[in-house]
Amino acid sequence: MRLARHLPVTTLAAAIAISGHAQAQTEITVATVNNNDMVIMQSLTEAFEEAHPDITLDWVVLEENVLRQRMTTDIATGGAQFDVMTIGTYEVPIWAERGWLSPLDNLPDAYNEDDLLASVRDGLSYDDTLHALPFYAESSMMYYRTDLFEEAGIEMSEQPTWEEVREWAGELHGTQDGLAGICLRGKPGWGENMAFVSTLVNTYGGRWFDEEWNPELNSEAWVNAIQFYVDLLNDYGPPGASSNGFNENLALFSRGNCAMWVDATSAAGKLYDGNESDVADSLGFDPAPVAETPKGSHWLWSWALAIPASSENQDAAREFITWATSQEYIELVGETQGWTSVPPGTRESTYANEQYTEAAPFADFVLKAIKDADPTDSTLEPNPYVGVQFVGIPEFQSIGTQVGQTIAAALTGDTTVEQALESAQRATERTMQRAGYIER
Repeated sequence: MRLARHLPVTTLAAAIAISGHAQAQTEITVATVNNNDMVIMQSLTEAFEEAHPDITLDWVVLEENVLRQRMTTDIATGGAQFDVMTIGTYEVPIWAERGWLSPLDNLPDAYNEDDLLASVRDGLSYDDTLHALPFYAESSMMYYRTDLFEEAGIEMSEQPTWEEVREWAGELHGTQDGLAGICLRGKPGWGENMAFVSTLVNTYGGRWFDEEWNPELNSEAWVNAIQFYVDLLNDYGPPGASSNGFNENLALFSRGNCAMWVDATSAAGKLYDGNESDVADSLGFDPAPVAETPKGSHWLWSWALAIPASSENQDAAREFITWATSQEYIELVGETQGWTSVPPGTRESTYANEQYTEAAPFADFVLKAIKDADPTDSTLEPNPYVGVQFVGIPEFQSIGTQVGQTIAAALTGDTTVEQALESAQRATERTMQRAGYIER
């Protein structure tokens, strides 16, 4: 009341307006992974806040394994630390079933939900309702240095096999200072080394579980696949391969330190950007290699933005995630960051955009890989689960991480492949028994 007695009317009106604006401000906390596409999203904070002056963004950007641990703990305990979570095709249906995520129905017409790729939309839905919106989607592929292949007289196959890859890695390894024949994920984690390893096992004819949910981690297919992986990286991989995940290998390949790399299709945009990559002018790509079968050789994944049911800022969070996954956002990135930098794999309209397809020679290849990946039929022998590079059950997060640690131990020579897989088999059997999948 003292303010009203001593301030002029115009000043009072301004003060009230400022006070009202401050009260209307909503700060939302966005948890995301430190991948290149998310770093770009964070850099466009100002564009969002200018278009939404009543919302401010607070970012928590973490390494992938740490992010998953923090978010899982928070949402399971109702901690409500985050208003937006960056999660994926694995978490969405499991968390939605438990009521942990807000359903994303009644999206605005301008969002054009029908423009989302069907396989990606289905993977982020529960009871036919989206519970996360896709920021980018990916499969996996092989990248290689065309200059090195030409110098060595190596002709790339239309569909490379892992035996061919090993032979090529041996020919190219060390031919330049600091050059590894191949780079692959070694950092332990269900979404790090096991994402790659699962596809390798798939194409060797293996599976995580038989149709009765009995683990098969000590099967001949697993032993052959993991022994091949360990030998390949120890013979022709970079130093410290067991510490390298997606981002570490992306940095190595973009600097020219890898002759080949098998990993996410989402890396293609950065690798083809001459401002970001030293190998942009000598970059080739091919399907992910196969061994006994092509089934499950390339994965299907989407990093997506979801709203925890515990968030107290539901409306503001929805404003942000619809903006960050919209066609408008993709065009903003293309115009400000370059068209190879747009988030791939989410919208049909992206692949109908000539500016994108002309800048990104990999566009049609990536789109086909995403559409061809089948999480309902990913192994040579039938299995009871959904997923290519993961098993769509709640227990897999701990199982996959534990198995990833044992395989990393085999990679560093702390244990043999057979010992690692026997240990993984026993631990997984105990977990499945406790969870009631199999009898004790």
